[in-house]
Amino acid sequence: MLILDVDGVLTDGSIIYDSRGIEYKIFNVQDGSGIKRIIKKGIKVALVTGRESPIILRRARELGVGDDVYQGVKDKEAVAKRLLKKYDILPEQVCAVGDDILDLGLFRIAGFPVAVANARPEVKKAARYITAARGGAGAVREVIDMISNAQDKKI
Repeated sequence: MLILDVDGVLTDGSIIYDSRGIEYKIFNVQDGSGIKRIIKKGIKVALVTGRESPIILRRARELGVGDDVYQGVKDKEAVAKRLLKKYDILPEQVCAVGDDILDLGLFRIAGFPVAVANARPEVKKAARYITAARGGAGAVREVIDMISNAQDKKI
């Protein structure tokens, strides 16, 4: 399973509002195509974010993430535990990607915690891997390619 934060991981962390108060987020298309590819390979993907936005649900639908979209989450560790139970998977079967303090809850559960290049220092310290790419600029694709390459070697 791949568990992803959204703001700062799938996006660059910017939150843009227009004059009417409409929120905009910019997603990386290569991250998205990578997510679609690993879902087709049978890897579950979950989005777990501290913020709430209808844009996240739309992007999740486009990518085929399904029901595993959790917004407004303050306790990401609890959500990660529920996901392990839901899919009957072990922590070592989970990769979590984050950038900020709230993501450390995911890192406590995931067997392979990953920090994006522009993550907070505390998050980088807790990670087993730090991406070369920044959040929103291909970091997720980098992780997906790494997972895919590792799986292909096992087959």
